[in-house]
Amino acid sequence: MGTIPASEPISLYTSFAREQWTALRANTPLLLTEKEVISLRGINDMVSLQEVEEIYVPLSRLLNLHVAAVQHLYDARREFMGSPLPGKVPYIIGVAGSVAVGKSTFSRVLRAALARWPEHPRVELITTDGFLYPNRVLEERHLMRRKGFPESYDRRRLLRFLADVKAGVQNVAAPVYSHLLYDIVSGEFQTVTQPDILIVEGLNVLQTADRWQRGVSRLFASDFFDFSIYLDAGDTALEQSYISRFLRLRETVFQDKASYFHRYANLTETEAVEQGLAIWREINLVNLRDNVRPTRERADLIMDKGPDHSVQRLQLRRI
Repeated sequence: MGTIPASEPISLYTSFAREQWTALRANTPLLLTEKEVISLRGINDMVSLQEVEEIYVPLSRLLNLHVAAVQHLYDARREFMGSPLPGKVPYIIGVAGSVAVGKSTFSRVLRAALARWPEHPRVELITTDGFLYPNRVLEERHLMRRKGFPESYDRRRLLRFLADVKAGVQNVAAPVYSHLLYDIVSGEFQTVTQPDILIVEGLNVLQTADRWQRGVSRLFASDFFDFSIYLDAGDTALEQSYISRFLRLRETVFQDKASYFHRYANLTETEAVEQGLAIWREINLVNLRDNVRPTRERADLIMDKGPDHSVQRLQLRRI
């Protein structure tokens, strides 16, 4: 058996340049219209129809093949066990990455693209924001400035949700988070009803460290994923994206008096940039470096974005 030369890096991934990935589309048709893509964009996230055609279409083809293979595996398991397993087990996709990398828009577009396939038309999406502790709990634990860090999530509740979904429970409720209020909405829930595919999007969905949750079983959210994706970009590009988004929010959402961040609505542009930079560098960048990016190599697919936010390179984990 040959050995890997000491000078050659060891990798679990096969790397694709953008052009190589696009070629894997094969004969898969374009799944969305330009009007649909525009409607799915987030604030300051200008994903294009070309990006959908060159990146999302091949990805939807790959995932369509994976869903079929996993369903075949479940059928084999049912046959072996005499059919005690649930008749329908959702395929779960985890989407991780930094604040301002475009996870929300990516997840919405991916959901719409996957739902165009006749084999799995029912695709649902949840974000782990709903599993953050309410602000009152974060305040009691002095964690408001660590919101989004692993310790700010009700991990047990998230694990219970994912376990029920994977067990084929018909109706599973997830808490609802309001970005306007910057808090959990008391009494509101999103119900997931046995979809073909469930996309779970969040900063720390690939996290394994449990030093903040002593006594909790060593189960992780990613244990329930069939496929996971990590979106990445350089620190400078992420910072610029965050500041650009902060300025757009100052002009829009922050103007609402009900907004938790209404106090930033009347900042001058210079003041807003300074405030945005402080939040990014003191909170989000620290979380990215300490908690989020270290989970990158746990993903099945890593998608690296360039300065213009388009995907330039993809790394697919070898089976």
